[in-house]
Amino acid sequence: MRFVDLIEKKRDGHSLATDEINWFIESVTAGTAPDYQVSALLMAIVIRGMSRRETVDLTLAMA
Repeated sequence: MRFVDLIEKKRDGHSLATDEINWFIESVTAGTAPDYQVSALLMAIVIRGMSRRETVDLTLAMA
């Protein structure tokens, strides 16, 4: 999985899959995610929003 794919997907208004959200959180917590790519994905999420399922998946991934 690549950050750029997640960024483009969210930027284009699509929902992230559960495994993509889990991978994102695992990458951030492991310290392997570059800050600039994390920032870009978070900006896309702020601009495009998250579905209810994405929000639940994100919450569970961070628990």
